[in-house]
Amino acid sequence: MSKIKLRELLKEYQRMKPLVTIKEYFMIAISTIPYALAVNWILVPHAIVGGGLTGLCEIIYFATDTFIPIWLSSFVLNLALLVAAFFTVGWRYCVRTLWGVLCYTIWLRVVDIPDVPVISDPFMAVILGGLFMGVFLGVVFLNNGSTGGVDIVAMIVNKYHHLPMGRVLMACDIVVILCAYFLPEVHSIEKILFGFCYTFMASTAVDWVINRTRQSVQFFIFSGKYEEIAEAIMTQVPRGVTFLEAQGGYTKNPGKVITVIARQYESSKIFRLVHSIDPNAFVSQSQVRGVFGQGFDPMAK
Repeated sequence: MSKIKLRELLKEYQRMKPLVTIKEYFMIAISTIPYALAVNWILVPHAIVGGGLTGLCEIIYFATDTFIPIWLSSFVLNLALLVAAFFTVGWRYCVRTLWGVLCYTIWLRVVDIPDVPVISDPFMAVILGGLFMGVFLGVVFLNNGSTGGVDIVAMIVNKYHHLPMGRVLMACDIVVILCAYFLPEVHSIEKILFGFCYTFMASTAVDWVINRTRQSVQFFIFSGKYEEIAEAIMTQVPRGVTFLEAQGGYTKNPGKVITVIARQYESSKIFRLVHSIDPNAFVSQSQVRGVFGQGFDPMAK
């Protein structure tokens, strides 16, 4: 009976998988709207060049006296990078990235650049725009998506030279922002500093969004149906489990305790699985600080 129930749970998981994928693609499409708004409503009207490929497209936009729009140069450059990524990183990465690039390009095209900045004070525009863009870009990453750009460059470089992606991204941002200094519209130390501030705020917001959902938790699950629960967690979450020998202090009855370490966002799925198999199970959850290896964070060398 237990194996039949487990088989039904696995079928339900397979049935829900396409719905999860559709939801992720939808979230990627929606989250690229604020990204485009931050570029067209905040950066461009104040002639502030951020980092990455978007910053490079801004440089092309100003250097050609607005003849080449940002959406066009962004789309062309991203396509070129995706072709390179297809032969180096693999097609699986390219599919969702292409979707993110298409959505981002469409919103850049749809959102008009206003003659008057939406936020008049450039410093407040940098702060709010960086937070606005970073938060929703983090949502894109959480849904296994990407908007392309120098992320692709960093992945390609990382594959062949094993340089940290963060270092590659930082180097690209610094080079792009410094190059903007030679544009007549940007030719001031103040606007260069604004560009660095914008990039810093955006990257901080991205890290905040991602790290909040990547916190790790530890479960201790006490149940007589430990084998079924363990099998369900390993196949549906999926996370490895460990059995600990235990003995009741009062009853003296022997048993096994399941211990699982998972990400914070996987907690609700584990609770649902446990409840569906054994509603009377006793579950203890606690925060874990620093989990390394086996699908978690890499250990520092």
